[in-house]
Amino acid sequence: MLADSDDILTWADEQAPPGHRLYTDDPSLAEDVRALELDFNTRLGPHSRRWLYQQLRERRDLAISYGCHGVPAWERILLWIGYPVLIAIVSRVLDVTPANAVESEAQVRATFDAVGDRLADGRPYLCGDRFTAADLTFSALAAPLLMPPGYGVRLPRPMELPEYAAAVVHEMREHPAGEHALKMFSTERASPVAGAASFAA
Repeated sequence: MLADSDDILTWADEQAPPGHRLYTDDPSLAEDVRALELDFNTRLGPHSRRWLYQQLRERRDLAISYGCHGVPAWERILLWIGYPVLIAIVSRVLDVTPANAVESEAQVRATFDAVGDRLADGRPYLCGDRFTAADLTFSALAAPLLMPPGYGVRLPRPMELPEYAAAVVHEMREHPAGEHALKMFSTERASPVAGAASFAA
């Protein structure tokens, strides 16, 4: 049973053909990949989600429109009615407050800057010369601030977001790290190993 994203990536890595492993066959590069993956999972992921929940907590319309795509009408009605309770629970579990969202945005920006610095030498991928779990994990967890068209589920378009959130999304899309993530969605998502792992984290 695949319990979390680490298990999924390990399974996908084991299915990959030679030369296409998500962790590479080079032990030193594999260690770098796993270190980045851990950092993205423990810092970028929680902070990007917290930021997005704060931006959308008053936008029940977007939650229903995109969160209930393809579900029965009764579930949409139930979510509409229960949305205030649901978002209150989510906010408590994830500690979503305006102040924490500001801190989360700062943490996300720091991660984007670090990734941008790593890419500044012109390398096409974060580790070595090919796509790895580091690229996949960063791209997937950066999605709340990029709203990539190639994500695994429907996401709001920037123009539909609250004004401040839309401005941040546009800014982060133009950041070197954001450009890298969007390129990964565009060029790598259809590859067998990336498709097996799925970019929708």
